[in-house]
Amino acid sequence: MLTKISSHNQALIQNYQYHLKVEKGLSENSIQSYENDIYNLLDQVEKDIEKITNKDIIDFFVTLQGLGLTNSTIARKRSSIRSFLNFLLEEDMEISCDLDNIPRIKPAKRLPDVLNVKQMLKLLDSIPQDKPTDIRNKAMLELMYATGIRISELINLTIHDVQWEQHLITVLGKGGKQRVVPIAKVSFSYLEKYYDIAYPQLLQNNNTDILFLNRLGDKISRMGVWKVIDKLTKSAGLSKHVSPHTFRHSFATHLLEAGANLRVVQVLLGHASINTTQIYINIDNNFIKEEHRLYHPRG
Repeated sequence: MLTKISSHNQALIQNYQYHLKVEKGLSENSIQSYENDIYNLLDQVEKDIEKITNKDIIDFFVTLQGLGLTNSTIARKRSSIRSFLNFLLEEDMEISCDLDNIPRIKPAKRLPDVLNVKQMLKLLDSIPQDKPTDIRNKAMLELMYATGIRISELINLTIHDVQWEQHLITVLGKGGKQRVVPIAKVSFSYLEKYYDIAYPQLLQNNNTDILFLNRLGDKISRMGVWKVIDKLTKSAGLSKHVSPHTFRHSFATHLLEAGANLRVVQVLLGHASINTTQIYINIDNNFIKEEHRLYHPRG
């Protein structure tokens, strides 16, 4: 089942919110950011806050790294958690972790493989929609950002994997594991446009049910997707390196930054490990769809 914040933990967080607002004078946005970081931790660790250990926090950082979040984002979450635990100490509460032994997060040595929301929307909104291949590119990149799917999953999608009425896709992930992912409302409209207008033109007389086709009517290749992203990134005037995985990383980062449940993001990415698979069995699909709709920038 999903983590439910206990009344005890909720009371401590509310006290901390009051502290940040009244005593520190922080803005509502800053307070919300601190709160989201704490809730992300509690989504994974089902304990009273003062009983959270250093190992719990380290495991949380490892999970975030596995989801593709950048070191700078994880470092900020570390700072939020440390600040909150310091507040508890100042309130004369006993905590189970040693703040001096919470590992520091080293800055990344390369440009982060993630775009912020403004950069992502700039890239997506700059894609032309004149030719059939343009419409395909728009639908393809919108879908990547809307769902966080891997490039291998994208190019193997068929028209039957799209649940058109429910705005969902069925994704065949690593190890042959299937998952169902909602498609953000705005992004879905571009997928419909592609299927209605450009897909029949690209398909020609070929006998295939593959969703994303090249100009010859065959399945678009991994290299083809890379070339499309590289060309459109340069056209949008973005100086950052952008790869197919950038969309996946950005998807996870933007949802978590907005306050989405950590476990829901893991489910959406198909990133559950063997040790945590049981956690997801009873997650309600309607809850996942609602979390996605509420927190995705294209929702």
